[in-house]
Amino acid sequence: MNILILGSGGREHALAWAVLQNPKCDRLVVAPGNAGIAAIADCASFDICDAGAVLAFVEAEAIDFVIIGPEAPLAAGVADRLREAGVLVLGPSQAAAQLEASKAFTKAICDAAGAPTAAYGHFTDAAAAKAYAQAQGAPIVVKADGLAAGKGVIIAETVAEAEAAIDDMFGGAFGGAGAEVVIEEFMQGEEASFFVLCDGVDVLPIGTAQDHKRVGQGDTGPNTGGMGAYSPAPVLTDAIAQRAMDEIIKPTVAEMARRGTPYQGVLYAGLMIEHGAPRLVEYNARFGDPECQVLMMRLGAQALDLMHATAEARLNTAQVNWAADHAMTVVMAANGYPGSYAKGAKIDGLDALASDSDHMVFHAGTALKDGAITASGGRVLNVTGRGDTLAQAAERAYGMVDQVDFPGGFFRNDIGWRALN
Repeated sequence: MNILILGSGGREHALAWAVLQNPKCDRLVVAPGNAGIAAIADCASFDICDAGAVLAFVEAEAIDFVIIGPEAPLAAGVADRLREAGVLVLGPSQAAAQLEASKAFTKAICDAAGAPTAAYGHFTDAAAAKAYAQAQGAPIVVKADGLAAGKGVIIAETVAEAEAAIDDMFGGAFGGAGAEVVIEEFMQGEEASFFVLCDGVDVLPIGTAQDHKRVGQGDTGPNTGGMGAYSPAPVLTDAIAQRAMDEIIKPTVAEMARRGTPYQGVLYAGLMIEHGAPRLVEYNARFGDPECQVLMMRLGAQALDLMHATAEARLNTAQVNWAADHAMTVVMAANGYPGSYAKGAKIDGLDALASDSDHMVFHAGTALKDGAITASGGRVLNVTGRGDTLAQAAERAYGMVDQVDFPGGFFRNDIGWRALN
C-alpha cells in the first residue's frame, strides 16, 4: 500500500523507519519530513494542518493510508476530513483530540469517568488563578490549557513562581495555548508513559516508556519536549499497567464513546505512580516524542500492522509480539534549547554510524544544506540503541553519541538513570 506520514520530527523518522520494515509498504511519503527522512522516503511539501491540501495530495498520489504524527493536524481536524472522504487514517477526530488540545477537557472527562488524576482548578483570568494558587500553596503545577509543544507546564516550587507562571501564560508567553489555565496538585511519585491503540471500541496496550522532560542532568532545569527516553518502563509493571487500563484508559474510552466522540488512534497516557497506584498526569493524542523512537525500535515491522488494524477498527484481532529487549534514545539538542538557539550548525560523523535494528539515528530538527547535514531545530538528533538489557541499549546509544561531531549541540549523559541505578 501507499502510505503518507504527516510530520517532520524524530517521531516521524522512527515511524517511517518501522513502516519501511514491513513488506506491505509499497511507497512511503512523509510531509514535510527532514534530512534524515529524505534519505529513506519521498518527502512532500504542503501545509499538513490544511485538511484540503492533505486530501488533495492523498487523492493525487493514490495514498491508501495516512498516519498523522504530531498533534497540530489532529487539533485542526485533518483526520475528520480524511475519514469523510473515505481515506484510511490513524489519528483521532478533532473532537476526540481535545484530550490533548485542552487540559480542562481532559479533567472533565476524568471527572465523568471516575479516572484518578490530580485535584485541579480551571481559570480564565489571572486573579482567580492566583487566589487558587495562594489557597493551595506550593509546590503546585501551572499548565497552559492548550497545545504548547510540551513546554506549557510549570512546576512552581513557591507561590511566587506560580504567580509568575500565571502572569506569563495570561500574558501570551505560550500564545493562544495560555488563554486559559489549569492549576493542579503536585503529584508525588514516578512518572511513566503508557501507550495504547484505540479503534473506537477496543483498546490494545502497545508499550511503556519513560522520558526525561527536564533539560539538565538529574532531571533538573526547565521542561523541554523531551531529552531522551527508554522502554520498557520498569515502574510500570504488568499489574500497574492493568490497573491503568481498568481505572483510567477503559473508562476514558467508554466516556468518549458515550459522548458520541469515539477515540480512534494512538492514546498516550502520562501516569504518575506512587505505592503501586497510577494517576493520570495528561493524555496525548499521538505517539510521544522521543518515546516513539524507542517503541518503534522494539516493535519494528509489526508497528504498521497494528496501526493499520486500528484504522480499520479490527483491534480485536490484533496482538503485540514483544521481544525481551530494551531501547534507549538520547536527544542531541542545539545549544540554548529550550530557550533561544541558533540554527545552521553543521553535523559530521553520521555517515560512519551503524544503521540496523540495534543502532539508529533518527533525525528531528535537521536540514540538508550544500550537501551537509545541519541543525534546523531545538531537538536535532535522537540517537537510539537497542539491546538485551537497558545497560546494553545505553552503551550502544552513547557509543554512537560519542561519534557524532556536533559542536553546536549538547545532550544529557544520564538518560535512564533511575532504571540503571
